[in-house]
Amino acid sequence: MGYLLLAAAIAAEVAGTTAMKYSEGFSRLGPSLLTLLGYVVSFALLAQTLKTLSVGTAYAIWSGIGTAAIAAIGVMFMGEGVTAAKAAGIALIIVGVVVLNMGGAH
Repeated sequence: MGYLLLAAAIAAEVAGTTAMKYSEGFSRLGPSLLTLLGYVVSFALLAQTLKTLSVGTAYAIWSGIGTAAIAAIGVMFMGEGVTAAKAAGIALIIVGVVVLNMGGAH
């Protein structure tokens, strides 16, 4: 159940960050409210996740997968360019999360 809550927390964070892009510096009400909602839901779900997962593992997965997802969304939907450095950075984030999980962290 912890990983399911964590996945939902990541999805909420990614939605909030995506909405932030469209808030135009918090000058547009709708996307600004979606940003706030996304982060509130994300932190609430992350807090619930910490009841069953270690803080280091949960936070590493939450931040790492969230960062990789936002970078991918930027490339696929927002016209951001892909460089070798960006692709390598995303790959390293994902590898780091996998290594943390393989290390037996609970």
